[in-house]
Amino acid sequence: MATHYLDFEKPIAELEEKIEELSLLAATSGSFETEINGLKKKADQLRKKTYAALDPWQKTQVARHPQRPHFIDYLGGLFTDYVELRGDRQFGDDQAILGGLARFRGQSVVVMGHEKGHDTATRLTHNFGMARPEGYRKAVRLMDMAEQFGIPVLSFVDTAGAYPGLGAEERGQAEAIARSTERGLTLGVPFITTVTGEGGSGGAIAIAAANRVLILEHSIYSVISPEGAAGILWRDGARARDAAMAMKITGPDLMELKIVDRVIPEPQGGGHSDREATIAAVGDAVWEELQALIPLSPDALRSQRAERFYAIGRAG
Repeated sequence: MATHYLDFEKPIAELEEKIEELSLLAATSGSFETEINGLKKKADQLRKKTYAALDPWQKTQVARHPQRPHFIDYLGGLFTDYVELRGDRQFGDDQAILGGLARFRGQSVVVMGHEKGHDTATRLTHNFGMARPEGYRKAVRLMDMAEQFGIPVLSFVDTAGAYPGLGAEERGQAEAIARSTERGLTLGVPFITTVTGEGGSGGAIAIAAANRVLILEHSIYSVISPEGAAGILWRDGARARDAAMAMKITGPDLMELKIVDRVIPEPQGGGHSDREATIAAVGDAVWEELQALIPLSPDALRSQRAERFYAIGRAG
């Protein structure tokens, strides 16, 4: 797969293009090892410097990077014995939210998450990760099953928001989101959420009302997209950067506001630069959090979760 470079990565792209040219030239015209190594070192230093100083709008672009690991990548990298469960038993199956039963390092879990797709065909299949009501009703069904069998719930958030189409609204989109959020808050089993890309509005919180909410270093979590906020505030979507800078949607700000509980570091160059390392880091963080929650009683889990959400935005 060809590397996709973001606008602010253009200087890095130019260096890596020169490295590729010299590598091809070396195959026919002698060794350029010294020059190639020098350029690689320069590219690494530039990448490190760039990613150490990303602003919120740049992080938004990284969170949306098309080569960033998606839910199906986490499924394949972290879980075994996965059995997908489809349908909401009311209308149909929504493929923007996938989920089922699996084992996570030997522990039985219910796992679910938004899937955006990786090419045109799969993006259409998964509706770009924007779920309809049946997706959230499927999530409720999965959480009910987890409660029934006493197994933890792990969710992975990556959506611009719930699907706003006419059919979705006719079938009760707002109520479905509310019911899914309520079910998460009332679960008597451990519930851990990881924001792996975008965490957009009610479409995200519907499967993120958890005991512990983790976020990758360059992911975002917000009540509305920067473009949407700019459209409301200034009636100009082109001012999305200004909105992103003001909205406090990145890990450090979210930690300060007690909206998330842990920021998971990403490889130098973002999660898309080393997908395997990113998936492994998420697995390690989720496992550590899960071990702390498993000993808690159902009432203790509900109390901890309630207090966690009451504390959001509280001073001190």
